[in-house]
Amino acid sequence: MTEKWVQGEVVSIKHWTESLYSIKIKAPEVKFTAGQYTKVCLEINNEEIARPYSFVNSPNEEFLEFYSVYVPNGPLSTALQKLKKGDPINIGRGGNGFLVLNEIPNINDLWMLATGTAIGPYLSILKTSESWNKFKKAILVHAVRYERELTYQETINDLKNIYGDRFIYITYVSREEVKNSLPGRIPLSISNGKLEEKANIKITPNDSHIMLCGNPEMVKDTTIELNKIGLKKHRRNSPGHITTENYW
Repeated sequence: MTEKWVQGEVVSIKHWTESLYSIKIKAPEVKFTAGQYTKVCLEINNEEIARPYSFVNSPNEEFLEFYSVYVPNGPLSTALQKLKKGDPINIGRGGNGFLVLNEIPNINDLWMLATGTAIGPYLSILKTSESWNKFKKAILVHAVRYERELTYQETINDLKNIYGDRFIYITYVSREEVKNSLPGRIPLSISNGKLEEKANIKITPNDSHIMLCGNPEMVKDTTIELNKIGLKKHRRNSPGHITTENYW
């Protein structure tokens, strides 16, 4: 093991569906900011295989947590899925990425749009109480294919109980009809107003900051729709309204 890794220990693994799972790891030396990612590494056939994964846990929680999907023939996701309590696992020493609140201005409405496992960094942010000083309302939008992929419901209910109407949770399910979930894709529902209608909040340059994380097609197409209503990419040297992170 090189100095770039911290050797952690698997505390538990939860299988949400046949392909979705989350891993909790004991590795107290790892430091990060809510919303960031790090690399997770296993030695497979005498070769270090590492991939980036976002933290699901708040920096204040005892164990690290990562949310993953099994990729057919993916060496790391296949091996991670088979881990057991007590197994060793290597973790990058610190966090990376700009999907963090200290990179954005204080705002009325923070929109957090995710596909699939990209909900992870948003849960990290929302579970960190200090985050709530940056905005008045958080709108978490999670798009999946099937209802069974709407994971972390216990965490979401806990957030609702703590923050009440400051927290809005909206779901999309694209391949089956589900009560209270929107059909189809996020970009179309921005262009036709269905997302704003569901949240009962307007997306405006003055009041909104949008975080996009997940499928690159969703990120690209949603950015185009947001540009049409006056929102632009947020950069350190050119403040805007849209922060993005692709998930592969």
